[in-house]
Order: sequence, then C-alpha cells, then structure tokens
Amino acid sequence: MNLKVISRNVGIALLVDALFMLLSMLVSIANGNDSALAALSISFFITFVVGVFPFIFVRKSPDITLKDGYMIIFLSWLLSFVFGMLPYALWGGPFTLANAWFESVSGFTTTGSTILEDVEALPRSLLFWRASTHFIGGLGVVVFLLLIIPTSSPVRLRLTNMELSSLSRGDYRSRANKTVYIFAYVYLGICALAFFSYWAAGMSPFDAICHSFSVSATGGFSSRNLSIGHFQSPLIAWLTILFMFLASIHFGIIFITIATRSLRPLNNHVLKAYAFFLVLGALISGFSLKIHNVDTGWADPFLAGAFHVFSYASTSGLAISDNSTWPMVPCFVLILASLVCGCAGSTTCGLKMDRIIVLWKAIKSQILRALHPSSVNEVKLGRKTIHDEEVYPMILYIAMYFLILAISSMLCLLIGDPNGHAITGSIASLGNVGPSIGSIGSMGNYNAEPAAIKFIFSLDMFLGRVEIYPVLAVFISIFSPKQK
Repeated sequence: MNLKVISRNVGIALLVDALFMLLSMLVSIANGNDSALAALSISFFITFVVGVFPFIFVRKSPDITLKDGYMIIFLSWLLSFVFGMLPYALWGGPFTLANAWFESVSGFTTTGSTILEDVEALPRSLLFWRASTHFIGGLGVVVFLLLIIPTSSPVRLRLTNMELSSLSRGDYRSRANKTVYIFAYVYLGICALAFFSYWAAGMSPFDAICHSFSVSATGGFSSRNLSIGHFQSPLIAWLTILFMFLASIHFGIIFITIATRSLRPLNNHVLKAYAFFLVLGALISGFSLKIHNVDTGWADPFLAGAFHVFSYASTSGLAISDNSTWPMVPCFVLILASLVCGCAGSTTCGLKMDRIIVLWKAIKSQILRALHPSSVNEVKLGRKTIHDEEVYPMILYIAMYFLILAISSMLCLLIGDPNGHAITGSIASLGNVGPSIGSIGSMGNYNAEPAAIKFIFSLDMFLGRVEIYPVLAVFISIFSPKQK
C-alpha cells in the first residue's frame, strides 16, 4: 500500500472541506461574528493543517494500485465525516459527539436526516456549513479531488474508473477523463439555476443558496424548520419538484440534450420508466390524500403527494407538509420510492431504476429460457444488450443491498428499538433519502433515536453513498494484503 499517494490525495479532499469552512467563517463575519465563528475557525485551522501536511512532508508519487485507489475513496469520505463534525461538536447546543457525527455523515452523504428539532436556532454560518456539506457530498469528495488532479495523471484515470461505475458512465458517451467534467458542469448548472430561480420566486439569497445546495445534491437539509413548506408558495414547491427531478436523472442525458439542442436523448428507456413511476406514485398518493381529507380541494393533496413522491424517489428529502398523519397507501408509496432512488449517473443513491429494470428483464429472460431452452433471450436496456457478465454485478448489488438492510434492521432490534424505526430508518438511511414515515417523517427528526442506532444508520448512509463496493474492497484488502 502506497501511503504517499494515499495521504496526498486524501489531503486534497480535506482542503476542499477546509475551503468551505473558511466560506462559513466569512458568513459568520458578515452576520456580525455570530456564535459559531470560534467553532468554525478552530475547525478550519485543524482541517487545513491536516490536509496540507502531506504536501509539505510527503513526496509526490504517481503510482497507484487498486488497493490504493479504494483506500483513497474510503478515507476521503471517512475523514470528511470526522473533520466535518468539528464545527457542530465545538459549537455545542444539541450536538453531542453522537449527534455531531450523525449530522456530519448525513450532510456529506446527502442523506438529509437530522437530529435538530429547531433548525432555525442555529447561527447562519453553521446553517451554511451544514448546507455546504450537501454541496461537497453531492458532487462527491473524490470528484472534487479528480477535478484538481491533472488529466494525464494515471492516479486520476484509475480513481475515475473506481468512483464512477460503468452503470453511471453509460450515457455520457465520452472518455472517462471527460466524464468527471461533464458531471461537474451539469451539477453546478442545476445548482446555479436553482439558486436564481428560488431567489426570483421570493426566497432570500441566504435561503436560496442553502436550498440550491440541498436540491442539486438531492439532500434534505433546509435552513427552515418547515423545509420548503415554510415559504407557503406553490411556485417554489413546483420549482423544487423540477430540480429534484433534474438532479435525480442521468447527468449525461441532460448534457447531451443541451449540447445537441435536441430532445432525442430524452427518449431513454430508463428515464421513461423512472418518469412513469414518479407520475403513477404521485397520482396514487394524491388520490389517497384527497379521499382521506374530503373537505379539502384537489390542488393541495395532489401537490403534497407529487412533492413527496419526487422528494423520496430523488432522495432529496425536502418537504412541504407533515406525512406523519398520512394514511397507509401514500406512506407505502414513499417506502417504495425510497428503494427506487433515481437513476444512475446522478447525485442519487439507493438501488436506482437502472438496476431494477435490469433485474426485471433478467427474471423475464430466465423464465423464457426455462419455457423455451433452445431460444435466445437477451437482456436489453433500450437498444443496448446487457450481457450476463454485466447483469450479474447488478443483481449481486441488489442482493447485498437487501442483505445490509436486513442486518441493519436486525442490529437495531437487538440493541433495542424504542421508536419502531428499525426497518424504515434503515431503508431511509441506506438509500440516503433521510426522512421516512412516522416520527422520522418529512417534518420529524432522529434526535430521539439511541446513539447506537444513530451509528448504525450513519454506517448505512456511508455504504449507500459509496455504493457498498469500495468499503467492502477496503476491508477485504486489509485481510488479504497480497491482493492488488
């Protein structure tokens, strides 16, 4: 294992975190040196020193093995969580060490789960840092690193292939080195467009930047206790639905559509299936809410149903109403949406529509082979044939995903699950959705959960964000030191 290349590249990731801590300090100064300035200043100093240390004392090394690459990805995320919790822990208030860790992991993994019962009690600088962790995590700690590493570097090429799976790269139609830039361009474009749209729709510039960071990263942190519902604006709600949808579809499709000035790239099999699922879920939820609240009009139930289905399916976790009082049907739809979780090549996590479609087609193909052994039944995604060696990892990932859900839920039950959120909390955490149903629903929080369960949920968030394989690869490499 090459400690030189690992330490230098992990150092870059920490310097990115330090940069946003510095920006948060400037927000504090602009707001009259609010109560988080000292906490942010100390956190910035510690993070900057640790991040810059390898560049002073460690010589540059161009060589990188598979083990090194996975260790860089693993440590970049893990240390971002650790240093990212410093502003919370040093500020104090509701942030015990367990709560600060949970909030940091939730922010960087763009999960959006929170322990805060009163978000607006935080100083603006800490709210900005909280939103910034979404922005960093949405683009990806490692993607920030890749944008800095020279294009010709073998380190950059290998890390690109590890961080962006073949499932994600499918619709970029570009070399791996260009894929990172395309992802960044679309991500920053959505964020900028969301900011100006929110500002024009009536949000303050501060609220607009916080919510644009959140929606572009498909996170759920808001600067308001009632999330998007605080603004009581159908226009802002519909804008959020639009941006949640854009941030949850393949960025390569968005890029090609804009670059070619053609709508033909939108004729995508996965995109159409995802859009159909969203519309169907929104209609079912809207009808159910209308039937449940017969005295209301049609607009509010359908807006609430559509908003939350898009929010959960895109893993955004933003809200306009409290779903803790909803009937079972729309709650069940939200749980299903928490499993689907957008499309590959976006900022979403979870199973993703791509894998679900491949699984369905693989099952169909296997049934046809059993009925007609001599026939040729290929798995196709649109016009593309998916070969067995490509289908197997997707099905294996789905199996591991549900295995981790089962283990996580069982551990919560063994520890003691006082609030009954072992299963729903695990689904929301592993899918990086954030809110679920009940007291951890759209307007709820995780503060009442025991510290041990918060740790289990934070581990789920980590596994969901890096898509399981890098974490398993690191642990396997530790116990199999001869593997390269």
